[in-house]
This record gives sequence, structure tokens and C-alpha cells, in this order.
Amino acid sequence: MSGDNGGSSGGPGPSSGAPTIGRLVTGRRVDGAPVYGYARTAGVPPVAVARFEGGHPGHSEGWPHQAHAHDFIVLGYVERGSGRLRLDGRWWAVSEGDLVVVAPGEVVAPEWDADTAEVAVWTAFFPPDAVERQSPGTFGSWRAHPLLFPFVGRRAGGVQRLTVPEDERGAWARHFADLDRELRERREGSAEAALAHLTLLLVDLARLATDVPGHLRLRGEPLLAAVFDVIERRFAEPISLREVADAVGLTAGHLTTVVGRRTGRTVQQWITERRLAEARRLLSETELTVQAVAGRVGYADAGYLTRRFRAAHGVPPQEWRRAARAG
Repeated sequence: MSGDNGGSSGGPGPSSGAPTIGRLVTGRRVDGAPVYGYARTAGVPPVAVARFEGGHPGHSEGWPHQAHAHDFIVLGYVERGSGRLRLDGRWWAVSEGDLVVVAPGEVVAPEWDADTAEVAVWTAFFPPDAVERQSPGTFGSWRAHPLLFPFVGRRAGGVQRLTVPEDERGAWARHFADLDRELRERREGSAEAALAHLTLLLVDLARLATDVPGHLRLRGEPLLAAVFDVIERRFAEPISLREVADAVGLTAGHLTTVVGRRTGRTVQQWITERRLAEARRLLSETELTVQAVAGRVGYADAGYLTRRFRAAHGVPPQEWRRAARAG
């Protein structure tokens, strides 16, 4: 889900808002993969949109077919149709209503295998400072931003797939279309309007990212949904893998295999993620001390929460709170 300048919104090919990735190589990783940067333009907000229709989103000039990484965020939305997208070394089946989130720095080798010529895909590209403008590049500035967390917090290979509920899909398509229009028409106040539309997208994304059981039910995964229901009810208390397995009627070994195969993570990692999600909410919305927050999310002391939080987000809880309040 990369793009290039050229074409027009609404027809085959990408819209004119897409950044010129493929022409701005900012470096290489130690594994040799090039890193593509976001091409900025004076007077234009650092966000771009592309819409691909009628088959292969990668058939535009400048599409980097080889394995590469971005230093910006990529958010793709399948408005219509279905297909398979190869990212992060695996194929992801995507269909109408699916979102694909790619974090900065992740190596991707995009290939698109469309099941139908009726595919329509929106893609938004933006560097972190499009949202975190007060202190870009400073310690924890964008990693600690609540609206950017879905791009860096769930370390399932740096690529996530979420499903937009059917009754919300029209709103998602309108958000992308409105953002695209502001970027193309560049009327008075368009820069502010474009960033406002981006913020609305990210707010909706953050809300979707918290509803793991809901997404699993939508995808016909009742067993996994049941696992996450148990985690949701009991994350604030001591809970073990065996207790989760007993609650869903499986052995611990079988549950480990199923959850690992379907999600790429362990049950304990998901418990930790749910606890950290609640910690982030409490830090952002309350004046509770870190010790009190730790107690609310199932940890015995503030020091353990701080170590977990820093390992997951790169910043301690207090830094997250400051960034959330500033945002």
C-alpha cells in the first residue's frame, strides 16, 4: 500500500495526494532494505492520500516492489472488493471494511493478488509529526501519543488488520474522501481541515483497536473471542494461562498453539497488552498515581508496571501522561 504522485482521485491509479516514495531513499537498514522517507512540500500538511481502483494498487509508477521500510505511517482501508496483500513476510486476506496498519520501520515486500477487478482501496501516508507537532523527534514524543499507539503498540510484526463494523464503513470512506479533497483543492484553511480529518481517522482507529473480541467475532473466530472475553473480565486480577484455558475448555498447550497460530502472540502477551491499555487510559484520563494505576491493572507495584510500560512503549508512565495531556 504505497503510492506516487500522479493520476486523479476517483479513477484507476493513485490520487495526487500520495507522497513520492520510491524517490526519497533516506537510508538502509542493516539487512540491506532501503528506507523510504516522506517527501515534504512547503505549505502542504504532512499527510497524503491515494485511492486505487480496478485491480492492482501497485501498478503505479514509483511503487517500490522490493523489500523496503518507510519512516512514515501507512493506513490502508478496503472500501470495496477483496484480495490478498503480502506484507511483513506473510499474506493477509483483506476484504471490504478491512483496515491494514503498517508501522514505521517495518520491512514490507508488497504484493497484491486481487480476487476481483472491483477493488477500491484508500491509503493514507503521514509522518508521526503530522499528529505530534509540539515536540517532534523528542524522547517519546510520538511513541507516547495516544492516537499513534495503534501503529507501534501491538508488536505483531508491525502490521495489523482490523475490521470496521458494517454500519461505520460509510463514515470511514467519507473521512478518506474529505481528507483527499482538502489536500487536492487547497482552499483557505485546507491544511487545518486536512489535519482535522486525519485526527478523526485516528480517533476511530484507536477505538477500533481496543475492541479485540468484537473484531474476532466479526471474523468468525468465536474461540479467540471467548479467550479475549476472559482476559477482559479478569485482567485486573492475577490470572494464568491455565486459568484462561480452563475457562474456555481447552488444555493450556492447545490454547497456546491456537492463539499463537491465529494471532502470532501468546495468551500472556495479550493479558499484558490489555493491562497496558487500561494503564494508558488511566494515565491519560485520571490523576491516579502510578502505584494506584498498577493496582488497578493487576500489577503488585509501580516498579513492575513501569518496567512493562517502558518495554512496550519506550517511555515510562509519567512520560506517557505528559504527552497525552499535551496532545
